[in-house]
Amino acid sequence: MTTIGIIGGGAWGTALAQAQATAGRDVVLWAREPEVVNDINAEHQNNMFLPGVKLDSKIHATTDYEDVIEPDILLVVVPAQHLRKTLKDIADLEGKQLVLCAKGIEIETGDLLTEIVHNLTGLEASVLTGPTFAAEIARGLPCAVTIASATMDEARALSNALGSKTFRPYASDDRISAELGGAVKNVLAIACGIAAGKKYGDSARAALLTRGMREMIRLATKMGGKPETLMGMCGLGDLVLTANSMQSRNFSLGVALGEGKSLDEILSARNSVTEGVHTARAIAKLTEKYGLDLPIIQGVDAMLHQGRSADAVIQDILSRPFADE
Repeated sequence: MTTIGIIGGGAWGTALAQAQATAGRDVVLWAREPEVVNDINAEHQNNMFLPGVKLDSKIHATTDYEDVIEPDILLVVVPAQHLRKTLKDIADLEGKQLVLCAKGIEIETGDLLTEIVHNLTGLEASVLTGPTFAAEIARGLPCAVTIASATMDEARALSNALGSKTFRPYASDDRISAELGGAVKNVLAIACGIAAGKKYGDSARAALLTRGMREMIRLATKMGGKPETLMGMCGLGDLVLTANSMQSRNFSLGVALGEGKSLDEILSARNSVTEGVHTARAIAKLTEKYGLDLPIIQGVDAMLHQGRSADAVIQDILSRPFADE
């Protein structure tokens, strides 16, 4: 029987563990918090991060990295800004197949997560990303994702190893677009949430989604990705989900900002990472590096990290010259 290792015991890591276990695979899940480990092993639940979901008994939780790196396939689900430290903490990953399941870009370096893995370990990590909410996947509801690897053969092999009737991967060899789609959509979801919080209407949100998709494609193309990849689960699919639901931490944060709450006030009430807050800063740096004009993404960064008001940023965007399609 295949055993899957999962590094990260938050909502998404737990949901992936449940999806793999219900597909008949043994799962070893590493979590930092002893209470999460005890909860999963003794009660088959994760009340801290995924309450209300009964977990499969084939999931074994641990706080010891040595236990979780025994399997050949490792799903890495730690937040993007903690990936580098986590990899340094793990003694030996030689021969392991890493699949990155978090979404984001490292702020300090501007590195994609696959670049961090390669620089630290020499491994060519794959990417699992797409339109998914943890609570739905943990309950066994159907979904589709992108699995992107260095080669199509590897992506297809991982799709067969991780897929099931309800967890349906689509294989790709375009890791750049897969990573950027998952990262950029979080920033765009914040923008759409702000528009919703300010009650600008569905037409405005549709415009933000469409122009935001254009910004995503421009950045990915500049960095070597393929526009057609972003029309799949990792780009358009993920954006449509994340920018239209209060289940999305990024969209709901945007709504709260649009309603007048401060960023500190919103984040202090949460026990999980809202990755788009970090990613906005990282992508803004990339726009400077590549000389790109991405007004929605840059506007979100200005609101979150440069002290500009939402109203001022919105007026800047609405005052831009008319452009060709």
